[in-house]
Parts: sequence; structure tokens; C-alpha cells
Amino acid sequence: MSELEGKVALVTGARGGLGTWVTESFLKAGAAVAGVSRTIRQSDFPHPAFVAIEADLSSGESARRVAGEVVDRFGRIDILAHVMGGFAGGMPVAETGDPMLEKMLGLNLWSAFHMARAVIPYMRRQGGGRIVAIGSRAAVEPQALVGAYGVSKAALVSLMGTIAVENKDAGITANVILSGTMDTPANRASDPSADFSRWVPPARIAGLILWLASDAASHVSGARIPVYGRDL
Repeated sequence: MSELEGKVALVTGARGGLGTWVTESFLKAGAAVAGVSRTIRQSDFPHPAFVAIEADLSSGESARRVAGEVVDRFGRIDILAHVMGGFAGGMPVAETGDPMLEKMLGLNLWSAFHMARAVIPYMRRQGGGRIVAIGSRAAVEPQALVGAYGVSKAALVSLMGTIAVENKDAGITANVILSGTMDTPANRASDPSADFSRWVPPARIAGLILWLASDAASHVSGARIPVYGRDL
């Protein structure tokens, strides 16, 4: 039997640089996958256990609709892999405008809050679940010129810890991966002179998410797991 046979995973940002790896890993492990993105098509993952859901998770109403659609289709939600997020920087805090701050909070915090709040009631009723989010090294090691981004990811870390504490009685785990720079096409394009060998391969992050979503990790919750590649 495959590692996640019979499980239902909801993956946000399923069509992104990391999201594609996560979605394919879950499908290979035997899970049914609902892939959520603003622009996603059924043809992006031609697999009978995959369903594409176009959605903008900027509101609680949208997140509740997505969760309800997944439950209507599959009957349950066992895993929430919150992979979506965004990055913006280049300015000190004193020069950071409200639009950048609001964008980072929306992409990296509010979307996670909305989606977790929507799936937790289903997980509690079914007696368990796994929630995994992608944080950042910047959440725990402040860096210059990325204040809005760092704050949004730090708040995400706090959110996941709170979810873990609040739902330990229901068999729900919540963990966050603190990733260094990932070796994605978008990151390569934004920094073409970098040493890509020092960056984190998306496959490694996807593999860790897969493990945290499995029964083998049932006693791991509230963890903040650093994955920095060779940039220690």
C-alpha cells in the first residue's frame, strides 16, 4: 500500500515552483489531491486522483468555499499543505509602504489563517489531520530590507504553533518548515548570479512535507523545522 493511500490532501499554491513538487509527491504516495491556485487547470496534473480548484484565498469566505468543495468531492480533508506565499523586499522598515506590507501579510499570513480556519472543523470532526506550512529562515533570523516579508512569516510560525496547541486533543498536528532560498525557476531568474548549489532543492522540501503528512509523524507537532541547504 502506498504511504498516503486513502488520504485526501489539500495543497494551496499547487501550481507554483514548490507546489508542483508537493502535488506530484502526494499523488505518487497514493493520496487524492485537491490543488488550489489562482490559475490552475485539470490538465496541469493529468492524474485521476487530482482535482483543480481555482481560488483566491484572500478572504475567509473563499477558503470556506474551497474546503467545502473538497469535502463534497472526497468526503474529508486529511492534509492541508499550505505551500502558497510570496516575497517582496528591498526597502528598510522606515521606507516600506502599506501596499507592500499588506501584500506580504495577505500572501503569507492571512491566506494560511483563512485556510486553516476552514479545514480545522472538518479535521476535528473526523478525529485527526495534518497541517504543514512553509515559513522562512527570515521568520527567526531577521534580515535587513525584508521587514514586511519577515514579519509575515514570523506571524505564520506563531499561527502554526497556536493551531498545534489548540488541536492536540483532536489528533491534529501542525508544523512549519523554515526554508532557506529554494532552487526554483523564479528564484533563479531573480538572482541569476547566485550559487544555486547552495539553495534548497524543492524535492527535499516536498519529501519533508510528505513525511510530516504521514502517520509516521503523528507525534510531531508545533515543530519549526529549519531546512537551509548549504547556506548554514
